[in-house]
Amino acid sequence: QVQLVESGGGLVQPGGSLRLSCAASGTISVIYYMGWYRQAPGKERELVAIITSAGNANYADSMKGRFTISRDNARNTVYLQMNSLKPEDTAVYYCDALVGTRLYWGQGTQVTVSS
Repeated sequence: QVQLVESGGGLVQPGGSLRLSCAASGTISVIYYMGWYRQAPGKERELVAIITSAGNANYADSMKGRFTISRDNARNTVYLQMNSLKPEDTAVYYCDALVGTRLYWGQGTQVTVSS
């Protein structure tokens, strides 16, 4: 079993920054990719960014240039640096990880962008 624990969410003013972290623990064989998704109230969950074990990253178009995903393989941790935050970035942010053949999800962390 694998557990994913996100941290770093909170309240930030428009234009501000936050850094989210997601650490995987448990029985870990190989983590092929880790990623971030978000879900705003009344909306479907959407991709933010994913990163492979080799460090190749892909972003949703609306996040390019403002968000940066990175990964520490030794710590089984993925990060999401979010800059120039907008009110429409308000959502619960979830991380996921493909470990072996199973996909795991974290419990989510709330990000609220408001003045």
